Amino acid sequence: QLQLVESGGDLVQPGGPLRLSCAASGFTLEQYAIGWFRQAPGKEREGVSCISKSGKRTTYADSVKGRFTLSRDNVKNAVYLQMNSLRPEDTAVYRCAAHRTLFSDSCTVVDQWYNYWGQGTQVTVSS
Repeated sequence: QLQLVESGGDLVQPGGPLRLSCAASGFTLEQYAIGWFRQAPGKEREGVSCISKSGKRTTYADSVKGRFTLSRDNVKNAVYLQMNSLRPEDTAVYRCAAHRTLFSDSCTVVDQWYNYWGQGTQVTVSS
């Protein structure tokens, strides 16, 4: 059974850092591009970032550019979203998603592209 499991969500003060992890079970991530998405209450899902299966290409939403960094470790079969300078507006449920692709350097923050989704982890930024 293919599963993605997010972890690392927490309550953090504004300006603080947090690192989210996305781990795969039942399959290896090395053939998959990975995306991160978030959804706040009453808002539509937003694409946050993505990383190609090679790890050479990353894309970020304007709202997180310069603050978030996405990386992957194919040996550990995991992807990491490092979030710095967090703001209250970053509060949301964060989910990772995977898309198996033949292309080493492609990824997108369009959610329809992804086949497998995790359940999500809550990030709350508040003082």
